[in-house]
Amino acid sequence: EKGMVDRVTPRKELPAVLGMAAGEGFVAAARAALERNVPLIAFTAAGGARMQEGALSLMQMARTTLAINELKDAALPYIVVLTDPTTGGVTASYAMLGDVHLAEPGALIGFAGPRVIEQTIRETLPPGFQRSEYLVEKGMVDRVTPRKELPAVLGSILTTLMMGRGRKAA
Repeated sequence: EKGMVDRVTPRKELPAVLGMAAGEGFVAAARAALERNVPLIAFTAAGGARMQEGALSLMQMARTTLAINELKDAALPYIVVLTDPTTGGVTASYAMLGDVHLAEPGALIGFAGPRVIEQTIRETLPPGFQRSEYLVEKGMVDRVTPRKELPAVLGSILTTLMMGRGRKAA
């Protein structure tokens, strides 16, 4: 039996957006984690909401947040691995609600992109703004981890978080 549930945005969906299908996939992964009493790991790679779906797309932000709250109520770890890019509605919902946030080197992470922000505030942003390394310095991300190191780092985190629960994390 696998000791965790993961939700990865399939490559065919990239550049992904948060629509009904993506929201349903995330909620299904959270339900599976709850049913099996195991952690959930989400690998994010997405932009905004799927505007063609209108309000149904925007509802996915709330649905994914409620699913995460159920994991928290069950004291199950929720770990997020932020990949490039993670922006828009995904950042405004499930990407930034983890117990632990890992990010790949150089990943763009934020709600609006740097160009939109600069045009809005009419100022130049600091170098590296919204990149994973900058966000670690500001406390928004816990650690920058290259992809090849993720298995060992995730294993260590899961072992620590699942200590005392009577089962192995992975």
